Amino acid sequence: MKSKLGYIKFVLLLALVAFLYGFAEKRHSQRKLDGTEVHFTDNENLYVTVDAVNKLLIQNEEANENLGQETLDLNKVEMLLNSHDMIENAEVFLKLNGKLSAIVSQRKPIGRAVGNTSFYLDKNGEVMPLSENFSARVPLMLGFNETNILKAYPLVSYIKNDSFLQKHITTIHRLANGRYELKLRKAGFTVYFGEVKNIELKFNNFKAFYKKALKDKKLDTYKKVNLQFGNQVVCTKK
Repeated sequence: MKSKLGYIKFVLLLALVAFLYGFAEKRHSQRKLDGTEVHFTDNENLYVTVDAVNKLLIQNEEANENLGQETLDLNKVEMLLNSHDMIENAEVFLKLNGKLSAIVSQRKPIGRAVGNTSFYLDKNGEVMPLSENFSARVPLMLGFNETNILKAYPLVSYIKNDSFLQKHITTIHRLANGRYELKLRKAGFTVYFGEVKNIELKFNNFKAFYKKALKDKKLDTYKKVNLQFGNQVVCTKK
């Protein structure tokens, strides 16, 4: 008799749990979205603003606040944000308070092509349009278009990841023969880099030359510094 009573209690308990779960699910599905919030993954200047991301979330019919939460397709919302030219990655989720939250990573430019058309080269080696909100402080790139700029990516990326080069190099110029010249922020000479080969060796030689010439106070005596010979630096005086 006791075992039968225990079985009945167990069945009733299961029924109660199922009822409460169903009730909670129904209430949750009937809840409406209660606004949006946007968070960026870093503290850099914004190439895409919070308002712009919010506008995308609000305008998207999948994230309309008048829809119930059960109708929301987070994958579609993420696809919408990731299609934006300034966004590298976006993760969207629904918070317990009913707000639709987006965590956004911006694309990061490492060089800016200027000329007939202007655009950025980003850290992943892809062409990126200019932003209406902020202009990145990156080396200017002359003589480039959206096709040949990709060949310069190893050079530009190396400069971006080296604190010394990032501080000093202001311009990367693609010559008609496909070679490259560099200009520095506080130097009156041009650096002839040549082809995008032996990048680390060339720049190590250049940094050693620069530091010695700076120490000897001879930086102003040169008009051209040639790195194309690999293991040596050839200088032309003014």
